[in-house]
Amino acid sequence: MIIPFALYAGVANAASEAQAPVSVFAAGSLTGAMTAVAKLYSQQTGQKIETVFGPAGLLLKRIENGEPADIFVSANMAHPQKLADDGFATQPVVVVRNRLCATALPEFKLTTENLLDRLLDTRVGLGTSTPKADPGGDYAWMMFAKAEKGRPGAQAILEKKAQQLVGGTNNPPVPKGQDAVKYFFAQKKVDIFLGYCSSRQTTPDPDFTSVELPAALSVTVDYGLSVVTRAPKSHDAAYRFALFLLSPQAQKIFGQYRFTAVAITSAN
Repeated sequence: MIIPFALYAGVANAASEAQAPVSVFAAGSLTGAMTAVAKLYSQQTGQKIETVFGPAGLLLKRIENGEPADIFVSANMAHPQKLADDGFATQPVVVVRNRLCATALPEFKLTTENLLDRLLDTRVGLGTSTPKADPGGDYAWMMFAKAEKGRPGAQAILEKKAQQLVGGTNNPPVPKGQDAVKYFFAQKKVDIFLGYCSSRQTTPDPDFTSVELPAALSVTVDYGLSVVTRAPKSHDAAYRFALFLLSPQAQKIFGQYRFTAVAITSAN
Protein backbone atom coordinates (compact mmCIF):
# COMPACT_ATOMS: atom_id res chain seq x y z
CA MET A 1 0.00 0.00 0.00
CA ILE A 2 1.37 3.41 -1.00
CA ILE A 3 0.49 6.19 1.43
CA PRO A 4 1.36 9.90 1.36
CA PHE A 5 3.40 9.73 4.52
CA ALA A 6 5.26 6.52 3.59
CA LEU A 7 8.54 8.43 3.69
CA TYR A 8 8.11 8.47 7.46
CA ALA A 9 8.11 4.68 7.68
CA GLY A 10 11.74 4.82 8.74
CA VAL A 11 10.74 6.37 12.04
CA ALA A 12 7.99 3.83 12.72
CA ASN A 13 10.33 1.55 14.62
CA ALA A 14 12.22 4.27 16.41
CA ALA A 15 12.78 3.77 20.12
CA SER A 16 10.09 5.29 22.27
CA GLU A 17 11.09 8.43 24.12
CA ALA A 18 9.44 10.50 26.78
CA GLN A 19 7.45 13.05 24.81
CA ALA A 20 4.16 14.91 24.64
CA PRO A 21 0.99 12.87 24.11
CA VAL A 22 -0.33 12.39 20.57
CA SER A 23 -3.72 14.09 20.29
CA VAL A 24 -6.20 12.21 18.10
CA PHE A 25 -9.49 13.79 17.01
CA ALA A 26 -11.69 10.95 15.77
CA ALA A 27 -15.27 10.35 14.68
CA GLY A 28 -17.51 9.31 17.57
CA SER A 29 -18.28 5.97 15.92
CA LEU A 30 -14.62 5.05 16.49
CA THR A 31 -14.84 5.52 20.26
CA GLY A 32 -14.62 1.86 21.25
CA ALA A 33 -12.20 0.70 18.57
CA MET A 34 -9.82 3.67 18.67
CA THR A 35 -9.70 3.56 22.46
CA ALA A 36 -8.68 -0.10 22.30
CA VAL A 37 -6.06 0.54 19.60
CA ALA A 38 -4.60 3.50 21.50
CA LYS A 39 -4.40 1.46 24.69
CA LEU A 40 -2.52 -1.34 22.92
CA TYR A 41 -0.13 1.10 21.28
CA SER A 42 0.63 2.82 24.58
CA GLN A 43 1.29 -0.54 26.23
CA GLN A 44 3.71 -1.50 23.47
CA THR A 45 5.56 1.79 23.07
CA GLY A 46 5.01 3.89 26.19
CA GLN A 47 3.66 6.68 23.99
CA LYS A 48 0.56 8.31 25.48
CA ILE A 49 -2.38 8.82 23.13
CA GLU A 50 -5.06 11.36 23.99
CA THR A 51 -8.37 10.91 22.17
CA VAL A 52 -11.18 13.33 21.48
CA PHE A 53 -14.35 11.87 19.95
CA GLY A 54 -17.34 13.59 18.39
CA PRO A 55 -19.21 14.31 15.15
CA ALA A 56 -16.52 14.63 12.49
CA GLY A 57 -17.90 17.83 11.02
CA LEU A 58 -17.78 19.55 14.38
CA LEU A 59 -14.26 18.21 15.05
CA LEU A 60 -13.16 19.68 11.71
CA LYS A 61 -14.38 23.11 12.77
CA ARG A 62 -12.52 22.82 16.08
CA ILE A 63 -9.26 22.04 14.26
CA GLU A 64 -9.84 24.84 11.76
CA ASN A 65 -10.42 27.21 14.68
CA GLY A 66 -6.99 26.39 16.06
CA GLU A 67 -7.66 23.66 18.60
CA PRO A 68 -4.51 21.51 18.76
CA ALA A 69 -4.70 18.05 17.21
CA ASP A 70 -2.01 15.78 15.79
CA ILE A 71 -4.21 13.30 13.93
CA PHE A 72 -7.70 13.64 12.48
CA VAL A 73 -9.79 10.57 11.61
CA SER A 74 -13.13 11.40 10.02
CA ALA A 75 -16.03 9.19 8.98
CA ASN A 76 -15.59 10.55 5.47
CA MET A 77 -12.76 11.63 3.20
CA ALA A 78 -14.05 15.16 2.59
CA HIS A 79 -13.25 16.63 6.00
CA PRO A 80 -9.57 15.61 6.18
CA GLN A 81 -9.24 16.49 2.50
CA LYS A 82 -10.35 20.03 3.31
CA LEU A 83 -7.62 20.28 5.94
CA ALA A 84 -5.11 19.02 3.38
CA ASP A 85 -6.33 21.46 0.71
CA ASP A 86 -5.94 24.30 3.21
CA GLY A 87 -2.35 23.22 3.91
CA PHE A 88 -3.07 22.07 7.46
CA ALA A 89 -2.68 18.28 7.07
CA THR A 90 -1.35 15.44 4.97
CA GLN A 91 -3.39 14.05 2.12
CA PRO A 92 -5.90 11.64 3.71
CA VAL A 93 -5.74 7.88 3.36
CA VAL A 94 -8.52 5.37 4.00
CA VAL A 95 -7.77 3.83 7.39
CA VAL A 96 -10.90 1.68 7.81
CA ARG A 97 -14.36 1.24 6.28
CA ASN A 98 -17.89 0.98 7.61
CA ARG A 99 -21.43 0.50 6.31
CA LEU A 100 -24.84 1.96 7.00
CA CYS A 101 -27.25 -0.27 8.94
CA ALA A 102 -30.76 0.10 10.35
CA THR A 103 -31.44 -0.52 14.04
CA ALA A 104 -34.76 -1.36 15.68
CA LEU A 105 -36.14 -3.12 18.73
CA PRO A 106 -36.37 -6.92 18.23
CA GLU A 107 -40.18 -6.91 18.47
CA PHE A 108 -40.33 -4.55 15.49
CA LYS A 109 -39.22 -7.56 13.36
CA LEU A 110 -37.12 -5.46 11.01
CA THR A 111 -35.34 -7.30 8.19
CA THR A 112 -33.26 -6.29 5.20
CA GLU A 113 -36.14 -7.33 2.97
CA ASN A 114 -38.87 -5.26 4.65
CA LEU A 115 -36.68 -2.28 5.56
CA LEU A 116 -37.76 0.14 2.83
CA ASP A 117 -41.45 -0.62 3.27
CA ARG A 118 -41.15 -0.02 7.00
CA LEU A 119 -39.23 3.21 6.47
CA LEU A 120 -41.92 4.55 4.15
CA ASP A 121 -44.73 3.65 6.54
CA THR A 122 -46.16 6.94 7.86
CA ARG A 123 -46.63 5.36 11.30
CA VAL A 124 -42.92 4.52 11.67
CA GLY A 125 -40.63 7.02 13.39
CA LEU A 126 -37.22 7.42 11.77
CA GLY A 127 -34.09 8.80 13.41
CA THR A 128 -30.76 9.82 11.86
CA SER A 129 -27.62 11.75 12.63
CA THR A 130 -27.37 15.40 11.59
CA PRO A 131 -26.19 15.99 8.00
CA LYS A 132 -23.14 18.24 7.52
CA ALA A 133 -22.28 18.19 11.22
CA ASP A 134 -22.02 14.39 11.25
CA PRO A 135 -21.21 12.31 8.14
CA GLY A 136 -23.60 9.64 9.44
CA GLY A 137 -26.44 12.00 8.55
CA ASP A 138 -24.98 12.63 5.10
CA TYR A 139 -24.90 8.88 4.46
CA ALA A 140 -28.54 8.55 5.48
CA TRP A 141 -29.46 11.22 2.93
CA MET A 142 -27.41 9.33 0.34
CA MET A 143 -29.51 6.26 1.11
CA PHE A 144 -32.70 8.30 0.65
CA ALA A 145 -31.50 9.33 -2.82
CA LYS A 146 -30.86 5.70 -3.71
CA ALA A 147 -34.35 4.77 -2.53
CA GLU A 148 -35.77 7.27 -5.02
CA LYS A 149 -34.42 5.24 -7.96
CA GLY A 150 -36.57 2.23 -7.09
CA ARG A 151 -39.48 4.01 -5.44
CA PRO A 152 -40.26 7.40 -7.01
CA GLY A 153 -41.23 9.83 -4.28
CA ALA A 154 -39.38 7.92 -1.57
CA GLN A 155 -36.62 10.49 -1.18
CA ALA A 156 -38.97 13.34 -0.31
CA ILE A 157 -40.92 11.17 2.13
CA LEU A 158 -37.79 9.99 3.95
CA GLU A 159 -36.14 13.41 4.09
CA LYS A 160 -39.32 14.92 5.53
CA LYS A 161 -39.85 12.30 8.22
CA ALA A 162 -36.20 11.83 9.25
CA GLN A 163 -35.58 13.24 12.74
CA GLN A 164 -32.03 14.56 13.15
CA LEU A 165 -31.49 13.38 16.70
CA VAL A 166 -27.73 13.12 17.24
CA GLY A 167 -24.44 14.46 15.92
CA GLY A 168 -25.35 18.15 15.74
CA THR A 169 -25.34 21.22 17.93
CA ASN A 170 -29.12 21.63 18.24
CA ASN A 171 -30.39 18.07 18.74
CA PRO A 172 -33.14 17.26 21.25
CA PRO A 173 -31.78 17.08 24.83
CA VAL A 174 -30.81 13.73 26.35
CA PRO A 175 -30.54 13.15 30.11
CA LYS A 176 -26.94 13.19 31.27
CA GLY A 177 -25.30 9.78 31.25
CA GLN A 178 -27.84 8.17 28.92
CA ASP A 179 -27.13 6.79 25.46
CA ALA A 180 -28.95 9.08 23.02
CA VAL A 181 -30.21 6.43 20.61
CA LYS A 182 -31.43 4.16 23.42
CA TYR A 183 -33.13 7.13 25.04
CA PHE A 184 -35.08 8.03 21.89
CA PHE A 185 -36.18 4.43 21.45
CA ALA A 186 -37.33 4.32 25.07
CA GLN A 187 -39.27 7.54 24.55
CA LYS A 188 -40.90 5.93 21.49
CA LYS A 189 -39.67 8.81 19.39
CA VAL A 190 -38.26 6.41 16.78
CA ASP A 191 -38.89 2.89 15.53
CA ILE A 192 -35.87 2.74 13.22
CA PHE A 193 -32.53 4.50 13.50
CA LEU A 194 -30.15 4.72 10.54
CA GLY A 195 -26.51 4.61 11.62
CA TYR A 196 -23.29 2.70 11.22
CA CYS A 197 -23.02 -1.08 11.29
CA SER A 198 -20.02 -0.77 13.61
CA SER A 199 -20.40 -0.73 17.37
CA ARG A 200 -18.70 0.88 20.34
CA GLN A 201 -18.36 -2.57 21.88
CA THR A 202 -17.22 -5.94 20.56
CA THR A 203 -20.42 -7.81 21.42
CA PRO A 204 -23.86 -7.15 19.89
CA ASP A 205 -26.35 -5.19 21.99
CA PRO A 206 -29.11 -7.68 22.90
CA ASP A 207 -31.62 -4.85 23.23
CA PHE A 208 -31.58 -4.10 19.50
CA THR A 209 -31.66 -5.71 16.07
CA SER A 210 -29.29 -4.29 13.47
CA VAL A 211 -29.87 -5.18 9.81
CA GLU A 212 -27.89 -4.56 6.66
CA LEU A 213 -29.39 -2.37 3.95
CA PRO A 214 -30.52 -4.09 0.76
CA ALA A 215 -27.93 -3.99 -2.00
CA ALA A 216 -29.76 -1.25 -3.91
CA LEU A 217 -29.61 1.03 -0.85
CA SER A 218 -26.20 0.09 0.53
CA VAL A 219 -23.75 2.83 1.45
CA THR A 220 -20.03 2.25 1.98
CA VAL A 221 -18.26 4.55 4.40
CA ASP A 222 -14.56 5.41 4.02
CA TYR A 223 -12.80 6.79 7.11
CA GLY A 224 -10.11 9.30 6.20
CA LEU A 225 -6.91 9.68 8.23
CA SER A 226 -4.67 12.75 8.08
CA VAL A 227 -1.77 13.92 10.20
CA VAL A 228 -2.26 17.57 11.12
CA THR A 229 0.86 19.52 10.16
CA ARG A 230 -0.02 22.99 11.36
CA ALA A 231 1.26 22.66 14.95
CA PRO A 232 4.79 24.06 15.42
CA LYS A 233 6.37 20.88 16.80
CA SER A 234 7.79 17.57 15.66
CA HIS A 235 5.18 15.18 14.33
CA ASP A 236 7.30 12.05 14.43
CA ALA A 237 5.16 10.50 17.17
CA ALA A 238 1.98 11.32 15.25
CA TYR A 239 3.30 9.69 12.08
CA ARG A 240 4.30 6.59 14.03
CA PHE A 241 0.82 6.19 15.50
CA ALA A 242 -0.80 6.92 12.11
CA LEU A 243 1.22 4.08 10.60
CA PHE A 244 0.26 1.81 13.48
CA LEU A 245 -3.43 2.39 12.69
CA LEU A 246 -2.78 0.69 9.33
CA SER A 247 -0.93 -2.23 10.91
CA PRO A 248 -2.38 -5.77 11.08
CA GLN A 249 -2.68 -5.47 14.87
CA ALA A 250 -4.77 -2.31 14.70
CA GLN A 251 -6.84 -3.45 11.73
CA LYS A 252 -7.73 -6.66 13.56
CA ILE A 253 -9.06 -4.63 16.49
CA PHE A 254 -11.16 -2.46 14.15
CA GLY A 255 -12.67 -5.66 12.77
CA GLN A 256 -13.70 -6.74 16.26
CA TYR A 257 -15.88 -3.63 16.42
CA ARG A 258 -17.50 -4.50 13.07
CA PHE A 259 -15.49 -2.11 10.92
CA THR A 260 -14.09 -3.41 7.63
CA ALA A 261 -10.31 -3.60 7.59
CA VAL A 262 -8.42 -2.05 4.68
CA ALA A 263 -5.02 -3.60 5.44
CA ILE A 264 -3.76 -7.17 5.93
CA THR A 265 -5.00 -8.63 9.21
CA SER A 266 -3.32 -12.04 9.19
CA ALA A 267 -0.84 -11.22 11.95
CA ASN A 268 -1.47 -12.81 15.36
